[in-house]
Amino acid sequence: MKRMDIPALEIFVAAVEEKSLSKAAERENLVTSAVSKRITELERQLSRTLLLRHGRGVEPTPAGTLLYQRAKAILLSVQLAQNAVNNYSTDGLAKLRLAANPSTLLQFLPGKIGRFLAGRDNISIDLIEAHSFDIPRMVSEGAVDVGIYHARHPAPGVTSFPFATDRVGLVVPIGHPLAQRSALFLEDALDYDLLGYFPLHSLDKFLAYVGPAVSRPPTVKLQVSNFETRCNMIREGLGIGLVPEKIALNYLESMGLVLLALQDEWAERHFFICVHDLANSSATSIELLRFLCPTERGLKD
Repeated sequence: MKRMDIPALEIFVAAVEEKSLSKAAERENLVTSAVSKRITELERQLSRTLLLRHGRGVEPTPAGTLLYQRAKAILLSVQLAQNAVNNYSTDGLAKLRLAANPSTLLQFLPGKIGRFLAGRDNISIDLIEAHSFDIPRMVSEGAVDVGIYHARHPAPGVTSFPFATDRVGLVVPIGHPLAQRSALFLEDALDYDLLGYFPLHSLDKFLAYVGPAVSRPPTVKLQVSNFETRCNMIREGLGIGLVPEKIALNYLESMGLVLLALQDEWAERHFFICVHDLANSSATSIELLRFLCPTERGLKD
């Protein structure tokens, strides 16, 4: 007897669920005659009537109902197998999709990822840059396996663990009226043009984030997302800007800039690393989490 194939089972399941050959054809991107032919061939292979055709559409016979139940299980197993294989790159290595915000990519990951991959020739990583407010959604929807984002509190819908902290400072050019200050609140700088982006990347989200820490919105005439470009713009006198302290240190001397400590509570940022569901995460994802968060008790063997 000729073996049943996956496409035939997919067509049969669609016909049963849609109760119509024409609707099944639309669902499977086929013409109705092709769907009818494949189901007829399936019935011939099994020597059983699987569908009853009538004016209102189709319905399964008892044999068809049994095949439908088994076919659903088979198709689910095939999908799970495909999903499992998709965790590997085209050369067969274990593939991990990691999303992180720009601050994380610059400050924390280069050395850590290098050490993680050293001696792990069977793993490859796709590193994706994204905004913090998008990353938990990307993880929960399965677009990436692991995400690193900053927020006041862990995001809902994902399983998060503390990863790192940093501080945001205010960068001004040498000779600026604020340059002699060693520390200040952002409120003290609101009389001067401020370059965007901000933590959380939009002015509205930033103002909601800092709450009453500022009495009025800053004046923003230029949005600059790249940190190096932002520092260049500050050097040219186009405004002052918020930059993570560790990143800003790379540009101070070469660009003639000064880093001022911000005393605002929100200037300290908390970063979290997350997966959708720890129990169902791949072994490679768990291995990376344990490497990046070695003291986290929830990740112990």
